[in-house]
Amino acid sequence: MKQKVLLSWSSGKDSAWTLHVLRQRDQVEVVGLLTTVNSHFQRVAMHGTRQALLNAQADAARLPLWEVPLPWPCSNEAYEAAMSAVCDSAVGQGISAIAFGDLFLADVRRYREDRLRNTGLEPLFPLWGRNTRELLEEMLDGGVRARIVCVDPSKFPSDFVGHDLSREILDSLPAGVDPCGENGEFHTFAYAGPMFYEPIPIEDGEAVTRNGFVYADLLLQSKATNPESS
Repeated sequence: MKQKVLLSWSSGKDSAWTLHVLRQRDQVEVVGLLTTVNSHFQRVAMHGTRQALLNAQADAARLPLWEVPLPWPCSNEAYEAAMSAVCDSAVGQGISAIAFGDLFLADVRRYREDRLRNTGLEPLFPLWGRNTRELLEEMLDGGVRARIVCVDPSKFPSDFVGHDLSREILDSLPAGVDPCGENGEFHTFAYAGPMFYEPIPIEDGEAVTRNGFVYADLLLQSKATNPESS
């Protein structure tokens, strides 16, 4: 019997690639994408992903979206209460693990392990410890298309926001910037790759600076502007 797994879903490249990796494992069945949404703005935190795009990703992955609405502002207590309820629901549906796309931040991993302890859910980290440059090259070679949607300009050139990750960007990263942005340098929106059954049509929205971060908004492309629809 396959192990039923929820995947923690940020909408970015790492969680998307984690889905692809897990689907290569015969003993694992990913049964849903687990994500938190700021209920005030209807967006994924940090990535700024609109709910319509999040739904489009779930549709393209052919998986149900386990959406956890969070208040804004959200206290640690409110967050943990919401996630505790999700864990109870998951166990009740025969799910035995939650997978994460974390790469090397030990404190983040420890927090996740602590929160899942005694819940009946095993934490999985399929990408843990990978060389991040090699990992990003593997994603690009594998067909992942991911738009840079948020950057911390104190760590990463804001000129890159709104552009797709590429080998050109990888080769021009400033010293000290993690190739996968694991230290919060940048965040992405994955819109094509082997984890999706079809690419997600996107179009550029407004670029804004908010709370010290630069965001490039993305919109779900309407059929009227999609040349393939004509």
